Amino acid sequence: MQISRRAFIEETVGATGLVAFGSSIPAFLVRSSAAMEAGQRSPGTVLVVIQLSGGNDGLNTVVPYQDDAYQRSRPTLRIGPDQALKLDSGLGLHPAMAAFRKLYQDGRLSIIQGVGYPKSSRDHEAAMEDWHTGVLRDQVPPGARTGWLGRAIDAACDPTKTDLRGVFVGEIKAPFSVQTERVVVPSIKSLDAWLPTGSAWSDASLPRDSGPPSATGSPSLLGSLRTAAADARLVRRRLIAANQALHTDRSSDYPPFTLAQNLGTIAQLIRADLGIRIYFAEMGGGGIGGFDTHANQAANHGALLRELAESILAFVEDLNRDRLLDSVLVMTFSEFGRTLAENGRRGTDHGAAAPMFMIGGKVKGGLWGAHPSLTDIEADSLKVHTDFRRVYATVLERWLGLKSEKVLAPGFAPLDGVLA
Repeated sequence: MQISRRAFIEETVGATGLVAFGSSIPAFLVRSSAAMEAGQRSPGTVLVVIQLSGGNDGLNTVVPYQDDAYQRSRPTLRIGPDQALKLDSGLGLHPAMAAFRKLYQDGRLSIIQGVGYPKSSRDHEAAMEDWHTGVLRDQVPPGARTGWLGRAIDAACDPTKTDLRGVFVGEIKAPFSVQTERVVVPSIKSLDAWLPTGSAWSDASLPRDSGPPSATGSPSLLGSLRTAAADARLVRRRLIAANQALHTDRSSDYPPFTLAQNLGTIAQLIRADLGIRIYFAEMGGGGIGGFDTHANQAANHGALLRELAESILAFVEDLNRDRLLDSVLVMTFSEFGRTLAENGRRGTDHGAAAPMFMIGGKVKGGLWGAHPSLTDIEADSLKVHTDFRRVYATVLERWLGLKSEKVLAPGFAPLDGVLA
């Protein structure tokens, strides 16, 4: 007689245990937590990637407020010298990004200018495919089904041990960046959803014996599930402690934004020390157009940039209180920038080059690379001078300690002077 997967799990470990926790998540976290208890430590660096969905307007984010071409091209959207939050004599941040200027002044924000790639189609779906795979569409091998972060996880991860792991935190479907071949990268919304109340995770509900070995001498599947259930106590203790710490001490420190709440969840998981090294979050995808500001850009874009800056500052300050900031790097990206000139609807259209941000305790704060020219442009857009795959290579090699050739095509040298 065949038995369903759900019925099998319910019978062997209890319907209120692992099933309530999420079918693809517990074994991953259990192995991680068990290894931590056994004395194996996390490799030490954590990457948090934030996607700005829609194509962020880099020119009104990092503002060339003294450039005549900028001022002339944006009669209603321009940000003047009296409004920009000055970084140097020619560049400033959008006035809604006071939190980012604080990070910049503290040496915790690096702005990488002029990032993109050659011959972008300026189509949302195609551009996101390029950024998520790390391979341009016309160069993708037939049948390729992994993202660049997924390949990093596959390259470094032994599915039976605690190694490089990833989690997506957010409301939307997990992005293709974290698509893997060998391991599961789960999606979660909050730790509250993971931590059932009452007897669901009581010690009495989780069996302790590992079961008899199979004929080959290895633990049986039933025994493995029982072992996972027993080890889940370790996960439970760590996650509940991290969750309580946020709710009792930290929840009021995060602003009431969706991104902030997702970053708060990531901070909880980092504190729980489960060996997870890659986190992915997104903003803009759930809003009306997000960063795709074709019309009435001024108010909408300002609100988005405020959410981005204040959410990340709260995250940084939260981690810094626990002396965790030096082990965490935040990186933002968007599929493309916007046009130099505003359109007839007081918005901007799809462009090319745009800035990327890196934030953390080990970044070399400041501006990296020159701001693209506003007179030498292509199709009303800023020219790219730094390929985004060089930024990926920097993160892979200088932060995660991986050979970038295992993830990206060869020939993309890491950037010097971004990470301390």
